[in-house]
Amino acid sequence: MNRRHCATAAITLVCALALLTSTGQASAAPVPEPSPSSSSAAPADPSQRYSNADLEKVREQIETLYRQAGAATDAYNLAEEQTKKQSGEIVKLAKAIVDGQARIAALKDRAGAQAREQYRNGGLPPGAQLALSNDPKLFLDGINKVRQSQQASKSLLTELNQTQQDLETYTQDASANWEKLEANRVKQAKAKKKINAQIKAAEKLESRLEKKERDRLRQLEQDAANRAQTAWLSSGAVKDVSVEASEAGAAAVAFATAQIGKPYVWGAEGPGSYDCSGLTSRAWLAAKRPIPRTSQEQWRLLPRIDIQDMRPGDLIIYHADASHVGMYVGDGAIVHSPRPGRNVTLAGAGSMKILGVVRPDK
Repeated sequence: MNRRHCATAAITLVCALALLTSTGQASAAPVPEPSPSSSSAAPADPSQRYSNADLEKVREQIETLYRQAGAATDAYNLAEEQTKKQSGEIVKLAKAIVDGQARIAALKDRAGAQAREQYRNGGLPPGAQLALSNDPKLFLDGINKVRQSQQASKSLLTELNQTQQDLETYTQDASANWEKLEANRVKQAKAKKKINAQIKAAEKLESRLEKKERDRLRQLEQDAANRAQTAWLSSGAVKDVSVEASEAGAAAVAFATAQIGKPYVWGAEGPGSYDCSGLTSRAWLAAKRPIPRTSQEQWRLLPRIDIQDMRPGDLIIYHADASHVGMYVGDGAIVHSPRPGRNVTLAGAGSMKILGVVRPDK
């Protein structure tokens, strides 16, 4: 009976993990029940409820949830950045519309003044009246003034038409930007909902563990990172990597490392807390090199370089979806803001799956 119960629990756990991975939903699988005492992964201390194998499965679930939250955070940050941009565009267009309306009013006033002047002179501008004079000199002066008046009227009409066209364009652009603004607000709301759901699911999993088990879980996290880092270093990936940073790179590293110990908060850009790309974007801004806000945009837009060519200050992008980023600081290490519940810290550059490296000041 006990074996059947354990088998059922294991199958439930695997199915739940598969569901999390395939759908991205934030439903938390139950913490696995303790392994049988005959298992090779059973706890050495009988007072412990869960074996390392059990906790390893929990660790994988939590890591999956936080990675999904990280991807959603990138979507939120990008939507927020676009919302700010569109809000700024709408403000500029609104000012242009007001200026255009004032310009049209002024041009109409000028046109009205010309029309009133002609009316007072029997429908003829002063130049035309002079053109009808018997005095040859006055006649020639009048011809020139007629031409000047005609040219001025034509220019006034052209300027009025152009200003009206510009005003229509501004209005259309403002409407289009408003639609984009609303669409991005919807994206933000969806991403925020997903982030909160994933984080709550991960926190719920971890909250079911006792303090000693949470300590063991954290040690398992560190052990997994150490194994990955050791394998990465053993591969010779950083054998000939430069230790010299550029001037801007050194400034970015100095800023990023000064943030060590500050908490991860999704969407945060400092000064008291950061998410992963909030840290790297602010660090390079401090080095007077503005870069895209999100890790995915950093990967998409910044120049890519080979790992063998990287130097301190370069950004290492992680995971297939480019959902995490850290700053290389030399000696095979990065500074990064890992995830909710953790602080900005130093870590092995190879402790996570590397997608590639980008250089902000190339």
